[in-house]
Amino acid sequence: MVLTVIIHAIGTSVGLRWLDTARARPGYLTTVVQRSLVVGMLVIIMFVATLLEAALWAGTYKLFYAVAGFEKALYFSIVTYTTLGYGDIVLDENWRLLSSFQAANGIMIFGWTTAVIIVAMKAISRRLSEFDEIR
Repeated sequence: MVLTVIIHAIGTSVGLRWLDTARARPGYLTTVVQRSLVVGMLVIIMFVATLLEAALWAGTYKLFYAVAGFEKALYFSIVTYTTLGYGDIVLDENWRLLSSFQAANGIMIFGWTTAVIIVAMKAISRRLSEFDEIR
């Protein structure tokens, strides 16, 4: 869980740096397309961080032979991390508690991601307010 927090913190830092760079450009973020591209890129950055985190969990399952094969482990990990939980792949009784920790970790990470996107939207709104003051 600690490693997923570190990965997500790095992703957040990269994403917010991307946002700051976009906001610093004079005349940028004045169109819907520009704002959409900036938010879209932030979402992609956060998504990549989340995929890396799910892959880390998958590696853990594979390391402990809780799931056979990395593809199945990654699938199980993503389904668990998103709390979707299809149930088509289940862990042995010895490892099922680990998957509940991953699900709890996923809930926190997705809440964090949502907060980052809201911060970005507010920052873009403030930037638009600055343009209105200039006009």
